[in-house]
Amino acid sequence: MIKSTLQKIYLGFILLLLYAPIITLIVLSFNSSKTRSKWGGFSGKWYTALFQNEDIMNALYTTLTIALVSALVATLIGTMAAIGIQALNAKFRTVMMTVTNIPMLNADIVTGISLMLLFIACRAFFPKFSLGFATVLLSHITFNIPYVILSVMPKLKQTSKYTYEAALDLGASPLYAFFKVVFPDIFPGVSSGFLLAFTMSLDDFVITHFTKGAGVDTLSTKIYSEVRKGIKPEMYALSTLLFVSVLFLLILVNTAPQDNVVKKKKEVGKFKKAANIVFRRVIPAIMVIVVVAGGFFYSSLGKTNASEQVVVYNWGEYIDPEVIDMFEEETGISVIYEEFETNESMYPKVQAGAVAYDLVCPSDYMIQRMIENNLLDEINFDNVPNIKNIGEEYFKQSKSFDPENKYSIPYCWGTVGILYNKTMVDEEVDSWSILWDEKYADQILMQNSVRDAFAVALKYSGYSLNSKDLDELEEAKELLMEQKPLVQAYVVDQVRDKMINNEAAVGVIYSGEAIYTQSQNSDLVYVVPKEGSNVWIDSWVIPKNAQNKENAEEFLNFLCRADIAKKNFDYITYSTPNTAARDLIEDEELRNSTTAFPDASILNRCETFQYLGTKFDDIYNELWREIKSK
Repeated sequence: MIKSTLQKIYLGFILLLLYAPIITLIVLSFNSSKTRSKWGGFSGKWYTALFQNEDIMNALYTTLTIALVSALVATLIGTMAAIGIQALNAKFRTVMMTVTNIPMLNADIVTGISLMLLFIACRAFFPKFSLGFATVLLSHITFNIPYVILSVMPKLKQTSKYTYEAALDLGASPLYAFFKVVFPDIFPGVSSGFLLAFTMSLDDFVITHFTKGAGVDTLSTKIYSEVRKGIKPEMYALSTLLFVSVLFLLILVNTAPQDNVVKKKKEVGKFKKAANIVFRRVIPAIMVIVVVAGGFFYSSLGKTNASEQVVVYNWGEYIDPEVIDMFEEETGISVIYEEFETNESMYPKVQAGAVAYDLVCPSDYMIQRMIENNLLDEINFDNVPNIKNIGEEYFKQSKSFDPENKYSIPYCWGTVGILYNKTMVDEEVDSWSILWDEKYADQILMQNSVRDAFAVALKYSGYSLNSKDLDELEEAKELLMEQKPLVQAYVVDQVRDKMINNEAAVGVIYSGEAIYTQSQNSDLVYVVPKEGSNVWIDSWVIPKNAQNKENAEEFLNFLCRADIAKKNFDYITYSTPNTAARDLIEDEELRNSTTAFPDASILNRCETFQYLGTKFDDIYNELWREIKSK
């Protein structure tokens, strides 16, 4: 009795560990509040918002389409390949199976990068070729074929070739004999291969990440892009619906009547027949209908004319979605919008030219690097008359990375400083030194960025944040290693939620994020330390391989309009260089805030990041790896 009870408790504990995250996700899908740590009341609004969110529904449709089509094509090719391999003699069969197994043994990232490089190489023969939906589909087919072969081969080995030959001797054609004799025997392997390919494609992230182009997102890449800025509650709703759907199918499969009950044999037969109809005909038909209907729906959105579009590459949550809708409505130009996480993840994609972006929004030092490497085209300012709204002081500051102001237009700017909770910090903060105070151990948040982290240590030591002195860099490394035991977490945008929810006492944060956190938690205070910090500018640039430059300049002109810049400021809360937009800010306290618009006394002790060259990039990165690995 005790043993049985303990077994049940153990089983319950295991189930709790397995399903607690899913239960949490389901609960959050009904939370009225956007913040995961606060319960705002029961609500189903996120389910309504889910079906109104074009980006998520597009990602879902793309995921299902790619998974279904790639699985079907891979199953066809894989089955034919398996039949061909089985027909070889033993020696060549072993060689071919070894080659087939290599992609499955390789890490997915190797396959993804290899395919990306192959597609990039295609541009030498087809200059207008770029990554997109087709490249993702081809990559998934390539990725899935070995799994289909692996599923079909065992069934082929169990099939007797003499039965097939007997059918031929009786007058059957090779094709007829195959479908009547061989195919029924290998069908379980073929169907298993299809399901495996479908599942692998549905769940894939790495292959898609490296081979997708602008405007193409699957659920996995969409979720990944949102992790850095905070996953939308609509994703919780979608995940809940997917979980419930799978659970329903599993219950349907596992609630068949018992075969050993003689009286219910007929019911069992009926159930199995119904199940076969559902799983072999109804569900595939529904999937095809969803894909076809979705195709008609999304093609009706009218975003296919390449001459009337602009491809934009921007930071996450860095533009009001309504601004894009307004631009499309006013101009008839379609905006294909894609987001990046860091300057360092953006740069290789622009450099490779695999995707022809028309407009990109890098930070100061990265713009300098792109100019030096001849990746940018000069902006025709005659096509951007609203540039008059950008303050002269911001163009002067831009000369530190764009000396002649030919390649960039300032979009947002701000500082990096300390955000602290005055209920948890019992002193007035004015120095970086608080980040090394053992009193706040496990209550400190640091930026998970090599340049930002080193900037803190360098400025605290009295050095330039653009230091190239190896002794100074070594000293900064030692400081950061000394600090590491005190750090609760190295984060990026997550510092925002943690500080709002009182999960930490002090953190390094961007001023724009500080403005938002203060609006959510009145106990938070932002300060630029007396030792100095980073003042940054994110600006719009046009890559050399842009295919819609005039459309890009029209979009730039639209963004420089005072009302549009004000709308963006309200949405992203980062400081705007648009002086006309600042005049439109109704909240006088915000308009004159030193957090949003620091005065000269603060800016004079701040520096702008500069590109230090490949050599020092490697040095900084190596020192950062040493810190993170210990």
